[in-house]
Order: sequence, then structure tokens, then C-alpha cells
Amino acid sequence: MGDKANAHPGAAGRAATADHPASVRNVVLVGHSGSGKTTLVEALALTAGAVNRAGRVEDGTSVSDYDDIEHRQQRSVQLSLVPVEWGGCKINVLDTPGYADFVGELRAGLRAADAALFVVSAAEGAEGIGGATRMVWEECAAVGMPRAIVITHLETARSDFAEMTRSCAEAFGADDPDAVLPLYLPLHGEQGPDGHAPVTGLIGLLSQRIFDYASGERKESEPGADQLPVIQEARNKLIEGIIAESEDESLMDRYLDGEDIDYGTLVQDLERAVARGIFHPVLAAAPAVEGARQGIGTVELLDLITGGFPTPLEHPAPAVTTPAGTARPALTCDPQGPLAAEVVKTASDPYVGRISLVRVFSGTLRPDETVHVSGHGLADRGHEGRALHEADERVGALSSPFGKQQRTLGRCIAGDLACVAKLSRAETGDTLSAKDDPLLMEPWDMPDPLLPLAIQAHSKADEDKLSQGLSRLVAEDPTMRLEQNQNTHQVVLWCLGEAHADVALERLRNRYGVQVDLVPHKVSLRETFANKSAGRGRHVKQSGGHGQFAICEIAVEPLPGGSGIQFVDKVVGGAVPRQFIPSVEKGVRAQAAKGVAAGYQLIDIRVTLLDGKAHSVDSSDAAFQTAGALALREAAADATIHLLEPVAEVQVLVADEHVGSVMSDLSGRRGRVVGTEQAPGGRTVIRAEVPEIEIGRYAVDLRSLSQGTARFSRNYARHEPMPPQLSQKIREQAQGSS
Repeated sequence: MGDKANAHPGAAGRAATADHPASVRNVVLVGHSGSGKTTLVEALALTAGAVNRAGRVEDGTSVSDYDDIEHRQQRSVQLSLVPVEWGGCKINVLDTPGYADFVGELRAGLRAADAALFVVSAAEGAEGIGGATRMVWEECAAVGMPRAIVITHLETARSDFAEMTRSCAEAFGADDPDAVLPLYLPLHGEQGPDGHAPVTGLIGLLSQRIFDYASGERKESEPGADQLPVIQEARNKLIEGIIAESEDESLMDRYLDGEDIDYGTLVQDLERAVARGIFHPVLAAAPAVEGARQGIGTVELLDLITGGFPTPLEHPAPAVTTPAGTARPALTCDPQGPLAAEVVKTASDPYVGRISLVRVFSGTLRPDETVHVSGHGLADRGHEGRALHEADERVGALSSPFGKQQRTLGRCIAGDLACVAKLSRAETGDTLSAKDDPLLMEPWDMPDPLLPLAIQAHSKADEDKLSQGLSRLVAEDPTMRLEQNQNTHQVVLWCLGEAHADVALERLRNRYGVQVDLVPHKVSLRETFANKSAGRGRHVKQSGGHGQFAICEIAVEPLPGGSGIQFVDKVVGGAVPRQFIPSVEKGVRAQAAKGVAAGYQLIDIRVTLLDGKAHSVDSSDAAFQTAGALALREAAADATIHLLEPVAEVQVLVADEHVGSVMSDLSGRRGRVVGTEQAPGGRTVIRAEVPEIEIGRYAVDLRSLSQGTARFSRNYARHEPMPPQLSQKIREQAQGSS
């Protein structure tokens, strides 16, 4: 698998194609920002012959050139696909952003892939394996996704491969540390003046061969006598780890009896264990020495991907139903089967329009055919414009991305990925199927955006384009949520974090030509009466001709939370004619909607109409509506009005070492911790009730508190009275702006 000496480079300048699912490998790269994922992708493309030595495709752009925002921010912000050919296989390498704000792109990559390669930096030591990376590892383990580890930045002076391997075993091998072992050891050259010996090649533990890149070409040789003891110790541990996971139960007994297990058997068992997701080899990667065509470790990594990672045939497809919800048989990765593909990413090109990155799970997708597009409704998560939708659409050109290029494909078979042009009504997460046999795949799990961004159009011209720009943004990125808040009259874009918000604003500005201004996010407060009160509404005007006359007297009393507004008629003797009683109620409710103290909706009161007066000529519906509103305002002037703030039920999942700081922070936000419970993996679930006004930026603050390892969810619980001093401050602000 990893000790093959011969390279099988693909041809640059043409699209990598696949004729059968068995010749496809889909691998996603996972790791925190700065771990070296994108650099590794470029090195793999160079070794596979897809780019030249400068790391450029034929148009001069880099294989990793996808988004102008990435150039400006100097970090990956979106999922990218780099297809290469190696050993007769097409490898779809999915590079994901490492920054936590773009976890939606990571989850899309996990959905599209059949195996994961975790990239960790030796320059950062154990600290480089962040809690977020551990959580992704656990998610992959839960679904049995095969995983391998590659250690990068071995060229740095403080790198230590052996120590980094131990750290990986501790972080990723909690259940079985012996299932996380290196396949190679780095080969070091002569020490420089600073005492650092550069990595010049690798030592294959199974083959006991040296792969030396120092000359610029990968050369294979026998190890020296001084290297054998180190090799033998690591090799024995590796063999024991492989045999422990072998399906051949007799192998361990034979090994313990002193039998020398042949190389071919070990490689086969290693490949099976990796493909089954129960053994996780560690590899090393370093930059190519000067003049070399291949980066150190890239040949070995490509061989591992083609030989050890599973084909799409071995990866179960997501469950499917009809759009109406009727269960359908499980899909198989068969190019001749029913068409079932999924949009894992949506992007917009200024010249081509919308481009959809699609993973085909069953059947074959061809250009110019009509497909059925089915999408899940996400109304339960507050998404606007994301109702359950269906449409028939004609597939545009199929292509394979390479940097900013799109190389034309004639088809995309089951197990493969391709870009589809001009699917104008398909959103990320939608299913493509045959128009006469529509299907809907179960959605993958996406984090809920919890950072609100209140925006408004910068000018009238921007206002005309804002709605379309926002709808395109949320269609491309399901981790963004658009809210038109009817209570605060704000347009709110919910994001995963500040960097996510910055990218959204930049795309609005540069991609869709919409300038927006940020405004303070408002929380939907409410008002209510704290005590009983009474009011009289008198609306009498005589100005010649038909006048206006209406008088009503009401009593107001508070009700328990959730009661709304109740209107009771206790007029006797016809003091207010029957036809005008609904008018009084309408006026009361209209005033309640506007508020009586700080401009927020009034709730949870009972208004009783007691008495009034009418005029046979001058009384009218409009007059009694006005009188009802005046009566409520007068009652409010003589009562204590409470401002009510929404309180959220918050659940925080956090590593045990951060529980104290998180609970202290929640208390500082006027939160009430109502319980804690242990969760797997040395974590704790904290349940608390916190005023929503205090957690507007909690998504950002919690990440800082927990070093990126915690996550939280929130649900509306109820409204309850604000503290007097805060209530007074808000009233003063409301009066100052009126």
C-alpha cells in the first residue's frame, strides 16, 4: 500500500474521469486552520502530475485558487475539490476550511467523502490537535468512517515526529491507542548549524526500505545497520497493531509463536483494517527538497488513499424517501441504478452563474437531461425561503473543477463528484433524481447559526437588490439563516461566528453588488401591567358638519404569562351601542400592539369594558377605536408597567476542564444554571436559563472560553420581567428616540 516505489502520475491539462465506482476514492482533509491542508493538496496534485513544479495549472492559477475572499483573508473559507489520478484511480480530494466558523463546509465535505485524512502540524505539538478536531474525529468514528493521520510541518526546527505520533494516539486513540500507529518514520539528513536535521525521506516500517528524496528523485534502498534497531522496535509494534485488528484470528497466535508473517499478508490486513475504520495509520509529509517533483511523503499518501481507503461501493448511501415521505429501498452505488445525487455545495460564478457541486450516490448524471430537484423544508429552524420545494430542471454542463478552471465531463457515475452548471432552483442539500422517480435524501446534520447580524440596505438602490442577494446567500450556505423579525422590524442574518459574518457581508458587497449597514440587534421585548388599573378614553371633536364622539371606560388587570390579551364586555344599559363594542376592542388591541411604555407589544392582560357614552349622529367605528386606544394609554399611565425580556433555555456541551469558567460566565449573564449531566468523552452538559439579551454574542464568547471545544443550543422558554435598572434604561432610550 504505502511502500510502492513506482509512481502513477495523472496527465495535467485534462479532467480526471472515472469509469467504475471501484476506481474512485473520495477523501476529505480535516484539520484546524494553519495545519497545512491546502499546501498538502497542492503537493499531492504536483506528485500526481496535475500541476507543474510551480504548483500551477496551465492557465497559471494555483490548484487552490477558488475564491477571491480566500486570497484577501489568507485562509480557506469554503469547501474545494481537487481531482487527481493515481494508480489507475480518480481521487477526489476535498479540502475543508479549518476555522470553526466554516464548519458547515466541513460537514458538507464529510457528506461527500468516503474517508477522512486528519492533518496535524508538528510545529504546534499537542496543542495543534484542537478540541474541535477531536470532536470531528468522534463524529467520524460514530459512523465508522475510515480515518488516517498525516503529520505536516516536519521541516520546522521544533518538530518532533515521535512526540507528535504519541499525541495523536492520545487524542484519537482513546479506545485503542495501538490502533493509531505510524507506517513510516522520517529520514533525517545532516544537522545544520542550528542543530536541526532536515527531513529528506521516509523509512517504510513494513517493507523495511528507505525512500530517500534528497537527490530530488525518490530513491529506494536498504536501511543501514544503525537504523535497524529503531526500525525493528516500531515495526514490531505496527505489526502487533495490524494483527490485533485482523479478521484472521489465527494470525496473532502464529505471530506470538515466532512465525514471520509475510509482507503481502500484512499489507492486505492493514488495508482491510483501514477501510473498515478500525486502524488509523499515521504518515509524515514534508516539502519537496529543492528541484524535486514530489513532496516528501506524497507518493506514500497517494498509495494509502488508493490502496487502503474504501471505494464508494463500500460506503452506505444516505437513506431516501419519496418527497412525500414514503420510505424507499436503500440505494446501492450502481451506475445503472436509479439516479440519486445530492448538492453538497452551491457557489456563484460571475460569468457562469450558479454552480452546484454534486455527489452522485446512485445512477449516472448526464448533461442536458432533465432531473427532479427535491429540497427539505427548514421552517422548523427559522429559515425563510427554505420551504419544502420541488422542481424539474435541465442539467447544464458537467465539469470537474481545478482551481478556477472547469474541465468538461461527459457524465458523472455513482460514487463520483462533479460540478453542474445552471441549476437555478437547486440549493445546498437538495436531491437530484429522475423526473419520473423523484427521491429525497435525509439531510445531513448542520450546526445552527447563533450569532445575529442585523442589517439594513445602505441606499435605495441597495434596498432593491437586498432581498435577492440574501436569498442567494442562504441558498448557497445552509448554515446561514435569514429572519424578517415582525416584532423588531429588523432583517437579521444569523451566522456561525464573526468570520462567517464577514464573509457573508463581503459576498453581498462584491458578488451581488449590495451595500449594507450593520445596526444593533434588537431583542423582542414585551410589556405588561404589573397591577390593576383603570382608564377613560374620551374622543370628542366638533368642527362643523359631522363630528366625532366616543367615550369608554375600561379596567385592566394582569394575567399569567402566555394568556395574551383578553377583552371582556360588561357594559349595561346600552351605554356603548352593541355595534361599537368590537370597535373598542379593536382600538385596545391596536394600541397594545404598539405598546404603552417603550414601544413594545403589550401582552398578558384582561381589558374589561365597563361603561361609556355614544352620540346618535357623531359616534362611529373610528371614534370608538380611538377612544379604546386612549383608555388603554390612560390606564397605563396610572399603573406600573413591566418590560418583559425573552428567556432562553440554553444547553452547553463543554469539556470538563472548562465547566467552571462556562458556569461562571453564565452567572455573569444573569443566567440560572438548572442542571448538569455527564456526557461521553470527558464532557459535561450544562443546562441554564439565560435572558436572550445577554447571549447575542455567546457564539463568539463561548468559543473563546472553551478554546473552541464547546457548543450550545438555545430555545425560547418564556418572557419574564427585566431588572428595574435595565428596564429604566431601555425606557429612556425609547423616549430619546421618539
